[in-house]
Amino acid sequence: MKRSPSSASESASALIDARIEALGDWRGEMLARLRALIRAAVPDVTEEWKWSNPVWSQHGLICTGETYKKAVKMTFAKGASLADPSGLFNSSLDGNVRRAIDFHEGDPVDEKALKALVRAAAALNKAPGRG
Repeated sequence: MKRSPSSASESASALIDARIEALGDWRGEMLARLRALIRAAVPDVTEEWKWSNPVWSQHGLICTGETYKKAVKMTFAKGASLADPSGLFNSSLDGNVRRAIDFHEGDPVDEKALKALVRAAAALNKAPGRG
């Protein structure tokens, strides 16, 4: 039986909640903070669970939220096509498509710039001829 999109989204949100809880350290706090910023930037964003990680999408993938021992990484699926005037991208800079931001313990988060980047990624997914 195929699940409806809303039940799949609710299930993904529960998995993201569980990941945040299971981390139980600064990484969980950072992931929760990034998630809140993504939701604030794109209120109708869809939360998904793919590749064992949180994924946020709207008319296509916006970004993933990966957790590692020493970093929380936001990977933007089409990051190479996004303007980054604040210089947030600091990882995966050599690829032709993706760009990422690695956050380490204690790193500041430029909330205004990050929300603008998330909104730009969502807008890029809606652009005619993109996808």
